[in-house]
Amino acid sequence: MGKTFNIPDFLKYINIKGTGNDSLQVIHYDEYENILLKSPPVKIDFYFLAIKQNVDIQPPIEEMSDSYVYLSGPGNAMEWEMTGPISGYSILISEKLLGKFARDYKFMDYNNHEALFLKHDEKVVLYDLFIKAHLEFAKNQISRDIIVSYSALILTYAQAFYERQFESRSKIYHKVVADFYEQLHAYFRDEASVKNLPSVGYFAEKANLSTNYFGNLVKHFTGNSPIEHIHQHIIHIAKNKLRLTKLSVNEIAYSLGFDYPTYFTRFFRKETGITPKVFRNQ
Repeated sequence: MGKTFNIPDFLKYINIKGTGNDSLQVIHYDEYENILLKSPPVKIDFYFLAIKQNVDIQPPIEEMSDSYVYLSGPGNAMEWEMTGPISGYSILISEKLLGKFARDYKFMDYNNHEALFLKHDEKVVLYDLFIKAHLEFAKNQISRDIIVSYSALILTYAQAFYERQFESRSKIYHKVVADFYEQLHAYFRDEASVKNLPSVGYFAEKANLSTNYFGNLVKHFTGNSPIEHIHQHIIHIAKNKLRLTKLSVNEIAYSLGFDYPTYFTRFFRKETGITPKVFRNQ
């Protein structure tokens, strides 16, 4: 993937002349004609908040606007491919300025195919914040604190709007959850193929979602995170093996994908409060 872009380098890469501010930039895309429309994955070291409009949503949804928000953070890779002029705004802001507000939001690590598509009222709210940030940035004497506050408020609204997006796509996402359950059971169905413990990323990749988006989705609809579901299923299988087979604790540990039986024993005790041997003797 090569170098990691800071704000000035990224602006140069996408053909936008910046102000020389290496910690903050607010862009109105409509002011630039030669923005780079296509890029392979590039890594950034700053927070990137963008709102774009004139998006063709297929199939069209009556209550949805033509706009979406894309959010990313330091260490993430971004790639894009657009067919025409870009309309909208973006805020590029350093980790030092926004990090304390942004770190708690898992959606900052969502991928671009998990953008936040906005309803009409949501578009009005967020466009207002981006426009105000841009107006502040255009002043001779800008207030970084004001722009940081607008950025933090954008993230707060985005959290609520992502929750709405989960609900508005509930039919699709219920299938994602159902598929997760089936894949989790299938993973352990053939013991000979179990080489290690499954990760949340393994199931997220099968759903073509980023790990964080997948985790938020599953927790939203089930109340438990994917790792909690994985642990619960492992304990369920382990208890059945301890009750119904004569396999040793070591054999059970290896059959479930644990590299070391001692790790399995610690895991079992953490989840149940007792060791596998004590459970079997009961």
